[in-house]
Amino acid sequence: MEKSVIEAKNIVKKYKNFTLDVPEFKLPEGFATALIGENGAGKTTLLNILTGIRMDYTGDITYFGEYSDREIFNKPEVKERIGYTGTENYYLPHWTMKQIDELQALLFEKYDSAKFKRNCDDLAVFGGRSFDNGKKVSALSDGTKTKLMLAGVLARETDLLIMDEPASPLDPLMRDKLCEMIREYLNSGENKSVLFSTHNISDMEGVTDYAIIMERGRIVEQGFVEDLKEKYISVKGESRDAEAAKSILYTMTSSNYGFEGICLAEDLDKLAGLDIVTETASLFKISVAIMKKNSLIK
Repeated sequence: MEKSVIEAKNIVKKYKNFTLDVPEFKLPEGFATALIGENGAGKTTLLNILTGIRMDYTGDITYFGEYSDREIFNKPEVKERIGYTGTENYYLPHWTMKQIDELQALLFEKYDSAKFKRNCDDLAVFGGRSFDNGKKVSALSDGTKTKLMLAGVLARETDLLIMDEPASPLDPLMRDKLCEMIREYLNSGENKSVLFSTHNISDMEGVTDYAIIMERGRIVEQGFVEDLKEKYISVKGESRDAEAAKSILYTMTSSNYGFEGICLAEDLDKLAGLDIVTETASLFKISVAIMKKNSLIK
């Protein structure tokens, strides 16, 4: 495992009908990591714990190899190094763009006002028009509010970006732009790291180096994408062989035209003699197969 920017152990958060239980969590330094899982898997709960939004949990977290989770509030240098955007807009509705710009400059030592305005332009916050100091947050759509938060956090000098579903409210063009900005961020200095949760696995696959897959409050798989693509193989075959393949494949769907599924590479030899075609699986297919295997919904 590469050097970790965050390490967590024995993280537990209990709700009435749900428990987040993460014995160990390591975020590799210098990469973009996707936290993948269906609704209710525990992604937001885990991110809220990692960012200090939730403190009602048990376990231990270390940041940058030296700071504890209890120091995230009382040591300004830790907050300076971490940028965060959530699913809820944290800019108040009556704030103007000028006020947001001034507040960020006041709150964060390494904030670049000019870069904030450039980011707003790049993300089309004002629909192709120039930066509008007087425009209020309340006048923006949900998707544009997300773009505004991204513009703000990317205008800071940080070492770690944590983003909860940043792509969900964005259209396909802006998702592509987001991926470009994430890659630019990673390349902007040594040891920059990104952690984002996503439902849009296909759209974000191009910028994902490492994947952590969650289901029912647990991490059920993780690894560098290229390693996962060696571990899990996509298999297609004729319908006459579906029954024989079913007990061997990790997951499978079938129809009158044939079957398709994911096979563990270590089990591929067990399909010898069947009329099959194999190919490299996408992260989307791998993630769906793993979630399906570990879900209550089959």
